[in-house]
Amino acid sequence: MIDSTVAALIEAGLDPADVNRLVAIALAEDLAGGADVTTVATVPMGQRATLDLVARQTGTAAGIPVAVAVFECVNPALQVKALACDGDRVECGVVLISITGPTHDLLRAERPALNLLGHLGGIATLTAAWVAAISGTGAAVRDTRKTTPGMRALEKYAVRCGGGQNHRMSLSDAALVKDNHVLAAGGVAQAFAAVRARFPSVPVEVEVDSLAQLDEVLAAGADLVLLDNFDVEQLRAAVQRTKGRAKLEASGGLSLGVAAAVAATGVDYLAVGALTHSAPVLDIGADLRQEN
Repeated sequence: MIDSTVAALIEAGLDPADVNRLVAIALAEDLAGGADVTTVATVPMGQRATLDLVARQTGTAAGIPVAVAVFECVNPALQVKALACDGDRVECGVVLISITGPTHDLLRAERPALNLLGHLGGIATLTAAWVAAISGTGAAVRDTRKTTPGMRALEKYAVRCGGGQNHRMSLSDAALVKDNHVLAAGGVAQAFAAVRARFPSVPVEVEVDSLAQLDEVLAAGADLVLLDNFDVEQLRAAVQRTKGRAKLEASGGLSLGVAAAVAATGVDYLAVGALTHSAPVLDIGADLRQEN
């Protein structure tokens, strides 16, 4: 991985070492300890070409420096040109990355790069649709911890590329008191108080499933409340009861079709696990152009 790619990853808030490990795993998985038998049999050694990674549909780009890292991991001497930036809305037919070098190296890196670019672009594209759906309401779209093991940092980065916000990255950087914690602690107020006492500097969000529970945690001093499976009327009532004393996050059963109505109730956040666990892949293809 060359210095400019390392710098691009750091600027994106990604750890280059973590990206490098993931890329190495993806490349090793693709070869499975052997060789690319199709390429070895059909492509003369020493042949050179240019490979264009092209958007086959309109969407939001994400993972450009990650895909670049794949090619550089295969061969640092490849000439790689990123022609789009993460967060860009790209139209069908736009070339995102163009790579020139030995054809064997281009074809070895092609699929792992496309897998990452398509997956992250899909998350960014879906997030952008949610952001557009609630535009003008004052609410923000946030992701969850429903991420692919080993891919959390990249998937949450893709959410940011689409204009969304990240919730907690791990169990240690913020507390989220859910129903099982409430059951174990003996009540929602008790659970909130226990976390606040043990970890006074950690942000604490409390999940409630009724307006009565909301009143209880507001009285206890909660400053962020997750409203679980509230309908639009209940959300509106929760906003009126809260009167700005805490931030409110709607969660559960949300879809793009109801996003605008939910955001219009006055909640601060919409928690959308689908951003990372159900985003369709952004269709990106690879077109090879042989040198004369």
